[in-house]
Amino acid sequence: MTILVTGGTGATGRLLIRQLLEREHTVLAVVRSAERLEDEIRNHPKLITIESPILDMEDSEMAGYLKDCDGAASCLGHNLTIRGIFGPPRKLVRDAAVKVCRSASSRDSGLPFKFVLMNTTANLNRNLNEERTFGESLVISLMRLLVPPQSDNEEAAEYFRKEIGNDNKSIEWVAVRPDTLIDEPDPGDYDLSASPVRSPVFNPGRTSRINVAHFIAELLTREDLWEEWKGQMPVIYNRDK
Repeated sequence: MTILVTGGTGATGRLLIRQLLEREHTVLAVVRSAERLEDEIRNHPKLITIESPILDMEDSEMAGYLKDCDGAASCLGHNLTIRGIFGPPRKLVRDAAVKVCRSASSRDSGLPFKFVLMNTTANLNRNLNEERTFGESLVISLMRLLVPPQSDNEEAAEYFRKEIGNDNKSIEWVAVRPDTLIDEPDPGDYDLSASPVRSPVFNPGRTSRINVAHFIAELLTREDLWEEWKGQMPVIYNRDK
């Protein structure tokens, strides 16, 4: 398979690239600077780096890259700096997803294009009528107001849920929702559920970035797992030891 990865130099994106390369798939990584990748990854024969801010790319250029791609994964996020959180582009995650999907729609492979969006448990899957307590709603509303990346993540997922939908013949999607992200060296056991089983605000779980990368790689490369979760927003937690 050939997979496009956006946010490839981020904390989770670089782990996803490694996971895909270890499975011997070809990876097209859209990055601002390939120098931020480890040497063994940057020089891997199955890695193609595209050094460009993704929102600066013309749709025709993106369509050219996607012509032979089977799917894409977005690990994009906002840098945790004042400029990264409050400065432009304020809708980086949503706008990048729209650009990739718009360009992927012109493919002529005969098979649906798979897109995995890394999202968050702080976002609801409104297809399942998930609800929040009053306290959770208050905190999330404040986050939406004071921390712009929250609304960006919400709008990205809503784009897939409402605009792409579950009956699209060209594009299929999954939005993966980890809880509090932590760093661990190796993949471990993790649990998946259709909706959060604990409060992301008052009783958050933990999810290692390497487990998120592992699950996304499995989704994109295992047809049985894709069929199980496509059109959904699975929640992933590290399994309690």
